[in-house]
Amino acid sequence: MRRPLFVRTLSDSEREQLEASLRSADAFVLRRCQILLASSRGQRATAIAQNLGCDDETVRDVIKAFNSRGLAALQRRSSRPHRIVVAFPSEQAERLRELLHQSPRHFGKPSGVWTLELAAEVSFEQGLTPERVSREAVRTALSRLSVKWQRAKQWITSPDPAYERKKSAATG
Repeated sequence: MRRPLFVRTLSDSEREQLEASLRSADAFVLRRCQILLASSRGQRATAIAQNLGCDDETVRDVIKAFNSRGLAALQRRSSRPHRIVVAFPSEQAERLRELLHQSPRHFGKPSGVWTLELAAEVSFEQGLTPERVSREAVRTALSRLSVKWQRAKQWITSPDPAYERKKSAATG
């Protein structure tokens, strides 16, 4: 069973700041102050979460943030991931480029045209990635390699042997 988590003992100035922030127009600050003051009164995370209508893990995160950063925990921080996992490291990205210079039929696919979805599938089958990646991961890897990716276009051609001559005469 998990040991209950409570906020550390509040100093008088911290308690005054938290109580003053209960009148904040920012809902983020207000909610955090409510959590911290309830915890300082001895309420458990699950009870606080139930009273405020949020998840108990959110309450624990707020308490941990306050215990480590103090009143700075009342300020909203970036929600952007701290670390981005690259689906194709540089060596695998180069292998992806080489893979796309071959026909998909070489890998047993019915199409002769690469799509991002097909590239993701084949890259997994060939061991370039440990798990199946999204189309966006393939597009991002190609973008890092400065490869421009465009949809395949269907060109209208004719079986007429004189097609090229006639076409150039017609279009100039």
